Amino acid sequence: MSTEHLNTGQPGDPEPRNTDVAFESSDIDTRTIFAYIFYLALSVAAAFLASVFIFRITTKMAVDSDTPMAPVHRGIGPTVPSGPPLQGVPYSPDDPQLDLRNKRESDETANEKFDWVDKQAGIAQIPVDEAMKIIVTRGLPAVHAPAEEKKK
Repeated sequence: MSTEHLNTGQPGDPEPRNTDVAFESSDIDTRTIFAYIFYLALSVAAAFLASVFIFRITTKMAVDSDTPMAPVHRGIGPTVPSGPPLQGVPYSPDDPQLDLRNKRESDETANEKFDWVDKQAGIAQIPVDEAMKIIVTRGLPAVHAPAEEKKK
């Protein structure tokens, strides 16, 4: 066994002793740990100060290299475009929603009217509903092959 005296946990039992294991007060040196923490904090502060100086120097360089504003623009403020080139802007002269409504309305009226496309050739325009009824009752019209295809 590794202990000289077996500790049963009873009051009055002696402390267990191990001849192979010992605790030395020099195993953990708190001064070294605090020194490491101090030097770490010191290096973080130095890096912060260096970054502040670098930031100030680069900002000054950017300001110095920037071209000054033209005297004509001084006091005007930032230039803003007259309006975004987007569709659907309320103050735009061309309203795309109105254009779409007008297009749909013209398509609806064109699909619902009777008119001659070519009276000489006998081509007429009829409403879509009427054309669908004719196709259902009579079937699709026969397609005649052109004269060139008949020869082949």
